[in-house]
Amino acid sequence: MNKAFIDVRNLKKYFDVGDGAKLHAVDDVSFCINKGETLGLVGESGCGKSTTGRVMLRLLPPSGGQVLFEGQDVLKANPQQLKLLRQKMQMIFQDPYSCLNPRKTVRQIIAEPLLVQRTLKGRTLWAKVDELMVETGITPEIADKYPHELDGGRRQRVGITRALALEPSFIVCDEPVSALDVSIQAQIINLLKELQEKMELTYLFISHDLSVVKHISDRILVMYLGRIVEEADSEELFQNPQHPYTQALLSAIPLPKIGQKRERIILTGDVPSPVNPAPGCRFAKRCWLTEKRCEQEIPELKECAPGHRVACHLINAR
Repeated sequence: MNKAFIDVRNLKKYFDVGDGAKLHAVDDVSFCINKGETLGLVGESGCGKSTTGRVMLRLLPPSGGQVLFEGQDVLKANPQQLKLLRQKMQMIFQDPYSCLNPRKTVRQIIAEPLLVQRTLKGRTLWAKVDELMVETGITPEIADKYPHELDGGRRQRVGITRALALEPSFIVCDEPVSALDVSIQAQIINLLKELQEKMELTYLFISHDLSVVKHISDRILVMYLGRIVEEADSEELFQNPQHPYTQALLSAIPLPKIGQKRERIILTGDVPSPVNPAPGCRFAKRCWLTEKRCEQEIPELKECAPGHRVACHLINAR
């Protein structure tokens, strides 16, 4: 069996909130990403999706676990090793405005990673920048403009181009289209797919938009309050959702046919606090199938069908 390109094991990220309490943003999360695939990570706001991506790249310090990238533990890398890893692992951020330096032009922003890593200089550097702009559809007339002079779609293209500057093999896409209009979203998604095929890229695609995730992902992870509750191939997840939370999420997607509606699953109750969470299933307070065991034991993520894993006592007891 081939080793996974990226292997995340028991990843944890807790934030101190005072008086000894800890917010469990990412709590014992494990998954693998194969080379060349797109793994979607979905869930409602505040579930820990973005934190997972940032900890994987060491943009946030971990509280525990391992992130093995081609066999090397990113979380234990020293500064010199981490600098080398930065060339292979990059991130596309959610906000295409705040992630760009307002004092630098488009050309300078794209060149910055190359200058920091000292991989190129002089004419070779600027030739590389021009080449990258062609790859991502950035026209020469905006090369000397500043971020505030661009619309959201062009700014996000700049962010994508900067992420590609060091020719990485893995990119965390942190809700890269959520701040864009629908027509621009389609352009950016198609661009990411074209770049993946051309450059043999591997993506972790984070989003709360299930329709977008279905379009781009090979496999999908569903996250709820810091834990993975379901994992499956994209088509399998949409056709055969097993976890009650996944079923509720999918029921909210409108059907693209006039007169047809899905049977909505309306969740009741408040979302539990991620600060020092109670034992048991995180979804138990909002689940319509809850039994006593659900509030006492944390369910394991177990395979219910080939390639399909679910963290639910009721599903795994079948």
